[in-house]
Amino acid sequence: MRKQGAIKRTLGILCVLLFSWYSAAASEGLPKGIMKLDGRAAPALLLEDMDGQTWDIDKARGRWVFVHFWAAWCGPCRREMPTIQAIYPQFDSAELEIVVINTAESEDTVFEFLAAVAPDLNPLMDKDGLLTERWQPRGLPATFLVDPTGRLQYLALGGRPWDSPDYMKFLINIIE
Repeated sequence: MRKQGAIKRTLGILCVLLFSWYSAAASEGLPKGIMKLDGRAAPALLLEDMDGQTWDIDKARGRWVFVHFWAAWCGPCRREMPTIQAIYPQFDSAELEIVVINTAESEDTVFEFLAAVAPDLNPLMDKDGLLTERWQPRGLPATFLVDPTGRLQYLALGGRPWDSPDYMKFLINIIE
């Protein structure tokens, strides 16, 4: 009898803890596939775009930055890029700057792909893949959301429907 009582109490405590964890996760209001990060400083990011213009994340202080790693050969990246194109004109770059970083592909490949699905985006070119290695996205596509102080706050692994209501609401909420 004592064993059964102890087991029931233990199960009850586990249920309460599990419910508390689930409630905390749900209260974050994060869309599927978005993970809260620890707020560590974002790695350096200094790359050229296809026009040869240099972009430096340090100059983006004071606004959120959507740092998206992708490649044209990546199926989920191909499906996701039109949703990034769709949200691009909806955000003022003074509040949320959208930066797409191609990982180690030729300019011809990148130009051909983006011309078809995301003509408004001007990608940064990680020609040797070393910057991608420094950021360690754990696969493609991956999107980091960097806060106005230069800290990593969120990570989205895999393709996300950024133009859907849940993701748009999330992005609007973080910049407000």
